Amino acid sequence: MSKKYALFLTVLFCGFLGVMVTANALTPDREFSQVENRPLAQRPALSLQSLVSGDFMSDYETYVTDQFPGRDGWTAAKAYAEKLVGKQENNGVYFCADSTLISRFDAPDEKRVANNAKYVAQFAEKAGVPVTFGLIPTQAYVWADKLPQGAPTYDQRTVYADVAGALPDTITLVDSLWTALPDHKDEGIFYRTDHHWTSLGAYYGYTAVMEALGLGDEVLPLSTYQKTTVSDEFYGTVFSSSGVRWVEPDEMDVYVPEEGITVTSRIYDASGKITEEPRQLYDESFLEKKDKYSMFLGGQQALGIVKTGNADKPKLLIIRDSYSDSLVPFLTPHFSEIHLIDPRYYKLSASQYIADNGIDQALVLYSVPNFVTDANLVWITR
Repeated sequence: MSKKYALFLTVLFCGFLGVMVTANALTPDREFSQVENRPLAQRPALSLQSLVSGDFMSDYETYVTDQFPGRDGWTAAKAYAEKLVGKQENNGVYFCADSTLISRFDAPDEKRVANNAKYVAQFAEKAGVPVTFGLIPTQAYVWADKLPQGAPTYDQRTVYADVAGALPDTITLVDSLWTALPDHKDEGIFYRTDHHWTSLGAYYGYTAVMEALGLGDEVLPLSTYQKTTVSDEFYGTVFSSSGVRWVEPDEMDVYVPEEGITVTSRIYDASGKITEEPRQLYDESFLEKKDKYSMFLGGQQALGIVKTGNADKPKLLIIRDSYSDSLVPFLTPHFSEIHLIDPRYYKLSASQYIADNGIDQALVLYSVPNFVTDANLVWITR
């Protein structure tokens, strides 16, 4: 390489850095990424303690990455470049058959899985009501045939077997989730651009849950419902993280009417004071936003209470992740009340809540990826 060419490259690189630094200084920080559907890191406060511990530099690196000028465009460009050179993965997302994006599922932390199984067992011991437990297999398992050839993915069924084997016989298992979903894998039971199951997938999940709850003879056939498409412009979380911009959006459907159903969300402040907020079974205002999946029950909440008007039916508590948001509508004909606790935000005693609210049955239901990464399940043991 000649000295002139080396000098040219050096000047070009420095000029690029200068442009990016200037752009970064002139571009206002964003608080939220609509494309990625998540809050973005803000400039960290500098202190002697954070500087000595190394936290400041780590937080600042995250801040610079999140606030990088044109971040969304650069992320998309990286995904296009990966595809052009023949790669079939970007940011932990596989480019799969039928324009499907599937998050890679890696071997989980064995200690966390064992601890979470232990917490479920401890919850069941304190609950005072029958407890049912289920893990929902996701696209990486059910749609494994869509993955690129040779794409590594850890077997989710192995995780379920390990967890189920660690639970006491007093807990009823939703084993049929592992047949109900694969049996219908050729149907649209998952979104192509999101990690959740669709309403159709949630219906098949409902049939498995009802069987485990001892209510299998009450299951309503799919023909009972009329499918209504509420959006054909849904791009979910996997789309956001992948950088991929060349796939078509998903459709979102609902099946269950919401007449006669009320939803209330309870918010707890640091002192334990409760504020109640009305929600809806389907909050269609979210269909105008990026986070369309939050249409179901209005999205994240510490505690949600769904009342159906079926006074002669039992009360159900679900310790859950967001998969239950689209499952709950199918459960409404069979319960008088459905109480939903998300341990990420609810830090009070779940067993005391059961006693205080006359709960008849409890269900712990998570997708496999969420269960093996959740650091908050310890709260259900209180």
